[in-house]
Amino acid sequence: MARRESAPHLYAVGQAVRLKGGFAQRAQAKGVYHITRTLPPLGEFPQYRIRNDDETHERLAAQNELEAVNTTGGADLISRTFGHG
Repeated sequence: MARRESAPHLYAVGQAVRLKGGFAQRAQAKGVYHITRTLPPLGEFPQYRIRNDDETHERLAAQNELEAVNTTGGADLISRTFGHG
């Protein structure tokens, strides 16, 4: 039987991500997380250990539960939008 290849890891250690999901999930786990470790896939999606600076523990998340966060240019956008700086 042919072995099915899993998706490649899209996120790297140290990268900022956010948990996707419905309203209830976001309320419990909102904020920016950083990838602390890449893990082998469980099923078809690669797994990651992620951590938020405000929490004392790490979480396990599948790649399809995450979205990348753009952490560059945020201050510039605020100053352009509101005229501060």
